[in-house]
Amino acid sequence: MNRRKLLQLLGAGGALAAAGPLASGVVAARTRGRVVVIGGGFGGATTAKYLKRMAPGLQVTLVEPASQFYTCPFSNLYLGGMRDMQYIAHGYDELRNRYGVEVIHQLAEDVDAGSHSVRLAGGEELGYDRLVLSPGIDIDWDALEGYDEEVAQDIPHAWKAGEQTRILRQQLEAMEDGGTFILTAPENPFRCPPGPYERVAQIAHYFSRHKPRSKILVLDAKDGFSKQGLFMDGWNTIYGDMIEWVGRSDDGGIVRVDGRERAVETEFGEIHHADVLNVVPPQKAGFIADRAGVTDASGWVPVKPETFESREVDDIYVVGDATIAAPMPKSGFCANAQGRVVAAAIVASLEDREPLAPAWTNTCYSVLAPDYAVSVAGVYRLVDGEIAEVEGSGGLSPADADADFRRREVEYAIRWYNAIAMDAWGTTGLPRALS
Repeated sequence: MNRRKLLQLLGAGGALAAAGPLASGVVAARTRGRVVVIGGGFGGATTAKYLKRMAPGLQVTLVEPASQFYTCPFSNLYLGGMRDMQYIAHGYDELRNRYGVEVIHQLAEDVDAGSHSVRLAGGEELGYDRLVLSPGIDIDWDALEGYDEEVAQDIPHAWKAGEQTRILRQQLEAMEDGGTFILTAPENPFRCPPGPYERVAQIAHYFSRHKPRSKILVLDAKDGFSKQGLFMDGWNTIYGDMIEWVGRSDDGGIVRVDGRERAVETEFGEIHHADVLNVVPPQKAGFIADRAGVTDASGWVPVKPETFESREVDDIYVVGDATIAAPMPKSGFCANAQGRVVAAAIVASLEDREPLAPAWTNTCYSVLAPDYAVSVAGVYRLVDGEIAEVEGSGGLSPADADADFRRREVEYAIRWYNAIAMDAWGTTGLPRALS
């Protein structure tokens, strides 16, 4: 399959149903057991849904504190004024009403792997035969001097969509024309590798309409980033010299945040002051993964590639951003693909049979302007027991694409988002024209 055909399928959602184990058509109607899923994002919601689709007799409980989940994909478009917050909000009615998943809106506080139980914030304990963790990321508050949860209320990271995203948008709206927006990007690995660079493009889009004399500075702890050439070409084509990127070798890595002065200090001692400062800090797996004993010294979760069962603790499976699953990136699409593989692996384990050979897909669209997007895509399989990208399965948008191609990639991005949201939650973003 060539890259253009792959992107068309992914953009339209046609690959979602075909890219996972459910494509076999096997439904294990007599399978019984208790599965608890912690986390209702792309990975957790997808896993819960496909468990019930594959084995309707399973007792599946989804534990998620929020009644609405705000997606990181397309949250940057809210910052740029191209979508509102309700577009990226999704609930759990379909999981309850159509698939029979029990949804509990509480925080899961602890896991006792020995007794196969989960303790909720309200004191209730849930027993399980298999446990799925889809905790996403937590901020590593010990990794960056001067940056903690209190400071983040004024210097937002906005790397968990929702209230943090609103805070950043409000600050952008309040900033005077001619001000400076600074974004700091962390070292790998982190959630959504292209995310910081789409964000600055979207904020440039907002500035170009409302605050055209403003400037954007990106201070990066890396010397390269995902889709770098495509992003830089797009920045220059659309926004001229509004965006400046500084890599680590040129003193882009920061070592300290001064929340009171709205400033950052770089490794070489330079101080940068911002009118609006967005710190994207180092990250780690969501805290419940640590409580369950499945993280390693890196702060992330090593998994068995064939099933995504924890390498550390039996009967616990982990999906999404919390996992160590390179070369797959930490993306919503990968979490969705992993969720379907995990659902099939759990059903197989409860039936005491070998799981099907897994395969995963990924695509990531980055919307730089209402008529300009770029993308990367790939297909992944097991090779000698390790996850590997299938050669020639995807790749980047062509660097020499014309304006019509970039516009169509925006259309594919919208279809991609609606398809993956529908697959996970049964809802799509509320329609609103790009502006």
